Amino acid sequence: MTSIPPLPAAPRTGHTLRRSESTPVSYLVGGARGVQSLRALNLERILDVVMAQPGSFTRPQLIRATGLSAPTVGSLVAQLERRGLVRDLGPGPSSGGRRPSFMELNARYGFIAGIDLGPTKTRIAVADLRGERLAHRVLPTPGGVGPTALLERVAKAVRALLEEARVPYDRLLAVGAGAPGAVSPQSGEVRLAPNLRGWTRVPMGRILGRALDVPVVVENDVNLAVLGERWQGAARGHDTCAFITVGTGIGAGVVVNGDLHRGHHSLAGEIGLMCMGPQFVDRDFGERGCLETLAGLQALARRWPRAARGDPESWLSDLFEAAERGERAAQRAVGEAARLIGIATANLSLVIDPSLVVLGGAMVTHGPALVREVRRVVERLVPTPTDIVVSGLGKEAPLWGSLLIADREARARLRQELRDERLA
Repeated sequence: MTSIPPLPAAPRTGHTLRRSESTPVSYLVGGARGVQSLRALNLERILDVVMAQPGSFTRPQLIRATGLSAPTVGSLVAQLERRGLVRDLGPGPSSGGRRPSFMELNARYGFIAGIDLGPTKTRIAVADLRGERLAHRVLPTPGGVGPTALLERVAKAVRALLEEARVPYDRLLAVGAGAPGAVSPQSGEVRLAPNLRGWTRVPMGRILGRALDVPVVVENDVNLAVLGERWQGAARGHDTCAFITVGTGIGAGVVVNGDLHRGHHSLAGEIGLMCMGPQFVDRDFGERGCLETLAGLQALARRWPRAARGDPESWLSDLFEAAERGERAAQRAVGEAARLIGIATANLSLVIDPSLVVLGGAMVTHGPALVREVRRVVERLVPTPTDIVVSGLGKEAPLWGSLLIADREARARLRQELRDERLA
């Protein structure tokens, strides 16, 4: 099991409470119904601020962060405590006056799960509302079955993992799921996943939601990877960045000004389809000179006579070690792929001007020589080269991203429950 340490608590004196992204309520409503509505909105505001905190806080800090009155904050916090969302930690050290009373979000009030469905392996994890992973499994992706049967087996594995982590099933609030293909986040449909047999217009969100009986948010796996790297990996602190994965497939996840960029058809980042020369324009899709055809794992295997069939883990290391030793055939194979990937990285950099590009995938994991060549090409083609780094999360990046979108959905669900409770 892989876990992360709890987020550090904020200092207990003299710090400013972190604000949420919500805006304060400032309009007037009338009558009893209006008062009730205003209280519900204020409760959501308090919850947003509470959930944005990395550690403990006090009521005076909540008052400053929300702009609400002391009696209002006190009443709303008491309601969150009764519900179990906030936990009282008792008085802290005195700074000369009355000892302040501290509290924190009860991160174990609810739980989330993440799924990263890949062509050969599926990763699943369970975490609390702070994102601390409680259990984690890597499973072979079921083969020889249709999409519905496959997803039902994955749902069964998630239920088993919840039991292993001793998480009551009724405390699971949301699930995030990634798929290696074009995804419609609004509907949860996987429009096309070329590396999963039979995956065309698969309602992944609906199938998993029915099997797990919770909201399921579906996203492209490379989009999840860039979200995961911004949350827990190499791209923390970067608001405009990209994650490029190079393996069986080639693709990119792009964040612009802090927001995931999907594009009009949810195809932003499909750089594996880039045409790499005018001579390839009129060829059939499977044979034309798109980046994935020319520089993906299959192309690398064709260039390397000793490449074994099946799992590339068995021959990629040998290939890159041979290149490092100076073996010419290996150097040519790696160099040709790296130059093409470098051109694509440079082109992407010139379009979005990111502060960072993160490289991941099997070919990057095994190939420092490939990474060096990509950097060299980018430095030659881009006037102000972007920093290029290797993934900090490796194969786990999409799984971390799936937990992040599950966490966002869980928090939205909690806000809705509080709203419904106050307006009932």
